[in-house]
Parts: sequence; structure tokens; C-alpha cells
Amino acid sequence: MALDRQRIVTEAVALLDAEGLDGVTTRRLAARLGVQSPTLYWHLPNKAALLTAIADAILDQEFGDMTPPQPDQPWQDWLSGLAERLRRALLAHKDGARVVSASQLSRNMAAVSELAMSTLVARGIPLRQARVIVLTVERFTVGHVLEEQAPRPDPDALEHFDLDTFTRQHPTVVAAVTEYFQPGRTVDDLFRDCLEVVIEGAAVKAAATP
Repeated sequence: MALDRQRIVTEAVALLDAEGLDGVTTRRLAARLGVQSPTLYWHLPNKAALLTAIADAILDQEFGDMTPPQPDQPWQDWLSGLAERLRRALLAHKDGARVVSASQLSRNMAAVSELAMSTLVARGIPLRQARVIVLTVERFTVGHVLEEQAPRPDPDALEHFDLDTFTRQHPTVVAAVTEYFQPGRTVDDLFRDCLEVVIEGAAVKAAATP
């Protein structure tokens, strides 16, 4: 099979899923493709270009089709849905949030931002404010997934964790976490609730802006 950019990126995404971001090296990628590392540079000149290409591939799976909201759809609901799609795209791949946050000049991320900002501007929100709202939502979403995808604590460390002492020192924190995660409530609910605070707060400020 001829080596082209699409094949390299497809194999790079597969390597990411198997090894995580730290395992994505040009040496390992070249070995999977059965070529020498310098051969990759004909298609992707450096590691930064490879990382951006992987980020675009991750986002393309969820944002291959993007449309503005319907005329009667509140922009808050539409933007919330956009953030949900971004989270799904990042969670679909190991270290997806790390890849997208570290990529440079991702065309697909720029396309998401362009559509979101232009949509808010079309709804009467000043450009400067639209940019801040969209960046806040995007960065909250990426940050939330970064935490979701972070390595879990070592089981041995948990064995020596003194929960009773921690609870005495931070009673409100423990009570809040315990109260929130009632049976049936998951981290998906937490993401949506936090996202609602972000977007609704932005909506209130936007409505108050002359």
C-alpha cells in the first residue's frame, strides 16, 4: 500500500489509542508503517505537524458536519450541544484532550471556533464577548476531559490514604461530593451542570451588555 498523508495519520491515531500520547513517536509510527522515520517527513515535516494532524482527525469524526442553530433554537442550547460534541470527540481517543490542547493551528478546531463565534455575533452578541464566551466553553470542555483522562491514583497509594482524616479536614468538600454523586448520577451529569453554569452566566452578561 502506497504511503500517503492519510495513511500516516490513520496509523498515528491507532498508535495513540494503543500507547497514549507519550507513545506517539516518529520511530514507533515509522515501524508500524514499515518505513524509516525520515520518510514520514515528506508528508509531515515535524512532530508538531503530526500532532496537529492527529488533532484534526480526532475532531473530524465528530465535526465532519457542522451547521448553525435553527432560527428558533436558543444559542445557549446550540453552544451546549457543540461542547457536548467536542467532549465526545476528545473522549473517543486515549489522551484526546492532551492532543487537541497541544496541537498548533488545528484547522478543525479553528472551524469550530469560527462557526461558534459567528453564530453568536449573528445573534447580536459583540465580537469581543462572543470570542470570550466561545473560548471559555472550549477551554472548560478540554480541561474537563483532561481531568477525566488523567491517570487514576495508584491502588497502593489509595490503601494508605487516610479518608477519615481527610474528611475531618475538608468536611464540606466530602459532603458536597457525596451529595452530588447520588445513585445514577455520573460524571456526564457533572459536565452538563458545570457547562450550564458557564453558558448561562455568559448569557446573563450578554443580555446585560448595552
